[in-house]
Amino acid sequence: MLEAVGQFGRGAPPPTRYEMGETYLKKEVERTINLLTPYKDEWKSNGCSIMTDAWSDRKRRSIMNLCVNAKMGTIFLSSKESSDEAHTSEHIHEYVESCIKEVGPENVVQIVTDNASNNMGAAKLLKEKRPTIFWTSCATHTLNLMLEGIGGLPRYKKIINHAKTLTVFIYAHHKTLAMMRHFTKKRDIVRPGVTRFASAFLTLQSLADKKAQLKQMFTSDEWESCRLSNTVKGKAPYDTVVNATFWTGVALCLKVFAPLVKVLRMVDADRNPSMGFVYGEIQNAKQEIINALGNNKKAYEPIMDIISKKMKGRLDTPLHLTAYLLNPYYLYKNPEIQNDIDVTDAIVDFVDTIYPGDHSLQNHIVMDELSVYMGKQEKFSREIAIKGCEVNNDKFDPANWWVAYGASTPQLRKIATRILYLTTSSSGCERNWSTFEGVHTKKRNKLETSKLNNLVFVQFNAILMENNKKRKTKDMEVLLAKDASEAQEWIVENDVLLDEVEPDEAMGDDEFLQNRRSSRLRELDEEEFVSEDEEELNEDVEYESDGVNINEQIGATLEEED
Repeated sequence: MLEAVGQFGRGAPPPTRYEMGETYLKKEVERTINLLTPYKDEWKSNGCSIMTDAWSDRKRRSIMNLCVNAKMGTIFLSSKESSDEAHTSEHIHEYVESCIKEVGPENVVQIVTDNASNNMGAAKLLKEKRPTIFWTSCATHTLNLMLEGIGGLPRYKKIINHAKTLTVFIYAHHKTLAMMRHFTKKRDIVRPGVTRFASAFLTLQSLADKKAQLKQMFTSDEWESCRLSNTVKGKAPYDTVVNATFWTGVALCLKVFAPLVKVLRMVDADRNPSMGFVYGEIQNAKQEIINALGNNKKAYEPIMDIISKKMKGRLDTPLHLTAYLLNPYYLYKNPEIQNDIDVTDAIVDFVDTIYPGDHSLQNHIVMDELSVYMGKQEKFSREIAIKGCEVNNDKFDPANWWVAYGASTPQLRKIATRILYLTTSSSGCERNWSTFEGVHTKKRNKLETSKLNNLVFVQFNAILMENNKKRKTKDMEVLLAKDASEAQEWIVENDVLLDEVEPDEAMGDDEFLQNRRSSRLRELDEEEFVSEDEEELNEDVEYESDGVNINEQIGATLEEED
């Protein structure tokens, strides 16, 4: 647009208010609808997931979003403000039902939400009306609950609290903040994550990476000459940084957390459909944790209990276990999976759900076609098929594998492609709250409802389609947040945040997902005031974000601790 204005030259007439709100907006809506056509065509061929999310904006307005996800990515379908209505299970079910009708019931495989109690109530209502559609708990939310639970165990909580005390002290004083940025070459130690646990993990990882610089800082002449070094509050962080036991504890936390964080990144990034991988990767993560703890049952058993408790009824459903069995990467690597009674029972329950009452078809799938697949018969026996699923990398797509080699089992191939193209997370819908809030300013709320909805539709989908492209890049850190709101407890002392909840302890029907935080949030790049008893450093320090590319490996820092 700016280029067109430049070509016109001086005196280019700006569009009128009517043209912006009517003519051009309608054209943008039409253009967006056309851009979404390939997404909608895919729903018909491979099925889709409806993702629903509810939240409260800064003005306490309650808003519900509905998005649709398929292999191509996520698109926005609709949203509505429902501040005047109680967010009961019935209300949620009614809104989701309207979306199912719009998308087409035959195209919808599952509904994905978080574990709030009213969502679980809506799931029961859906089961009564549409028994062939699954209601699935968000894997991102469930994995966060697992990690929060593990982080709450005394052994790990103690280390996290020591680390938190250290970072809060450094960020609370201008001199220590400037000193830290001097020794780390302007790289911050706090890394804000998209959730509280993500902030904890990323910050522990950052501390481990900057261990040498922090030790240099607290043993430097600058620290010795700082008045804070002789105070009670100053001696505590000093003792922490020079204590080898603390750093061993940080390394232990990262080794224990890293396997599940790897799964969290996989489901949250959603670069590839994750339904066929989430259960198998959690099993792998459990074994990695056991190995990291030296096969010490006393050490790993509490962690396994937490993982099992959080998984139950959420990530071990017939849908998840059937996708696990139909992913040849796991079955052909470990044929014993077909002897797991939980897995075999799951696929029987699954076919009974999607083909209710059709016992002939159910038996054909379970007794005939499944046996061909599990026994590596027909095309499944070919070396190209077996070699084609040996490695789990970005190029391996289990659904495409079924398209290529599953012709001899057409019913099972149809099931496999529909469920192996599914997402397991609703985070793609959650992460765009700010889009809706940006449109719903006080001024724009005076717009007609239709115009307002059109603005949201255009802007939300523009961002989602751009995100769909970005998510394909390997270097995108999905756990890193754009602002410091989820990291305030690592920066501000006694910051109060709303804890994650269990499904049975979830928020009431009329409460949604706005966290309660301290009224004064401090940003990472904010300059702290200089008190009279603090000496300002002469060096002018400007904040630069940490340039470290966070990856799925803990890195050389942790290897040094072994």
